[in-house]
Amino acid sequence: MSDSKYAQQGMSFRESVEHMVDHAIEIMELDEGIGNALKVCQSVIQVSFPVEINGKAEIFTGWRATHSDHRLPSKGGIRFAPIVDQDEVEALAALMTYKCAIVDVPFGGSKGGLVIDPLQYEPHQMEAITRRFARDLINKGYLSPAQNVPAPDMGTGPREMGWMVDTYRQMFPNDINYLGALTGKPVEHGGVRGRNEATGRGVQYALRELFRHPKELERCGLSGTLEGQRIIVQGLGNVGYHAAHFLQTEDGSLITAVIERDGAVVNDQGLDVAAVREHIAETGGVKGFDGGEFVEDGMAVLERKCDILIPAALEGVITADNAERIQTKLIAEAANGPVTFLADKILQERGIEILPDAYCNAGGVVVSYFEWIRNLNHVRFGRLERRFHEARGEQIIEAIEQATGVEVPEHLSDRIGRGADEFDLVRSGLDDSMRLALQSIIRLRQENSRINDYRMAAYALAIEKVSRHYKDIGF
Repeated sequence: MSDSKYAQQGMSFRESVEHMVDHAIEIMELDEGIGNALKVCQSVIQVSFPVEINGKAEIFTGWRATHSDHRLPSKGGIRFAPIVDQDEVEALAALMTYKCAIVDVPFGGSKGGLVIDPLQYEPHQMEAITRRFARDLINKGYLSPAQNVPAPDMGTGPREMGWMVDTYRQMFPNDINYLGALTGKPVEHGGVRGRNEATGRGVQYALRELFRHPKELERCGLSGTLEGQRIIVQGLGNVGYHAAHFLQTEDGSLITAVIERDGAVVNDQGLDVAAVREHIAETGGVKGFDGGEFVEDGMAVLERKCDILIPAALEGVITADNAERIQTKLIAEAANGPVTFLADKILQERGIEILPDAYCNAGGVVVSYFEWIRNLNHVRFGRLERRFHEARGEQIIEAIEQATGVEVPEHLSDRIGRGADEFDLVRSGLDDSMRLALQSIIRLRQENSRINDYRMAAYALAIEKVSRHYKDIGF
């Protein structure tokens, strides 16, 4: 969804974010000067550069915005899409500042984008374009392990991050920390296992934590566990797929509809998410999938009755035009800005709760933080202590068997005696981060009578942390 969708609602994406921030600042009764400082991007650059494509020079334009460098480095993804513009990049940079603060990741907020449709170019052309964009960002101080660390976003992935980090290495061959210049890299080139699934996994952990709070579930009109909850997912890309797949296979949730660009596929008994993903990879859409009913007007499926709605694609899919017809109990914002400011007000009035994007999709930056630490430490997680914990587990098993005279069952013995590897530790750290953040959001909402929703609680939590830094350290 392009920024024009926001314009149709009377404001841009950036203005929508600023309205929400204004509300949080008002609730917190912040000093006007600090409030104004929180809303503006500290810096933004635009670059335009030529790349030879099929014997002709094509001009590409991109941006990188730093909203805040109160913590260094500033962190945020780079998206490749035809709809990218400066307004969107600035809004997303602001969201990154708040997102990092909410989940206690010590980064400032940044974001970047390049106006391009990656599907229109061959891999070698994409490599040339990506490396040239990286060089421009590096030369202008917007890509380095200490100052500004990009990550994947829409239209980019490990491949692009690999090209970019190699470009940085070529330009700074003596920087032994060069792998920390980007996150979301291929595992073979400094990446960390679990980064690709991190945002979707974070959505799952966010919902799991919410379901540990009966009073909050009652507020949402939900009960029980995630098992059997009817979920609609809009967008089965990297984030939507992993969220849906884990909720289905590990928590027993029913994915009753998947909405994609060409329409939607619906099955009230539950879709096989992996099969839907495979069909999309083979055909480019959900049409023709034989495990459910195809609905050509996919966006209308957003309005079908469900327990949890997960918009996991682009901005502005729920607007003032359709908010009155949304029939879910809870919205988990896996995408950035899927609910416009005006739609948010309508949904609040209707009693529909929202786990906001600034919290719900923060899993990516949490695991990016772990990857960055790993790159600077030059050692993988678990390498020093894994075998020690395995030996300790075996001693515990031996002690239990000697004390009881009963052999510990093999499945328990395997679990007790197994030392955590890097993948286990990354997931554990992500789970802990998402749990603690939601607990803080819930606690603030319960304690402050002026806060009526999770979004304002999340923003107030983030703004309190960032403003405290400004007060203590200075601008």
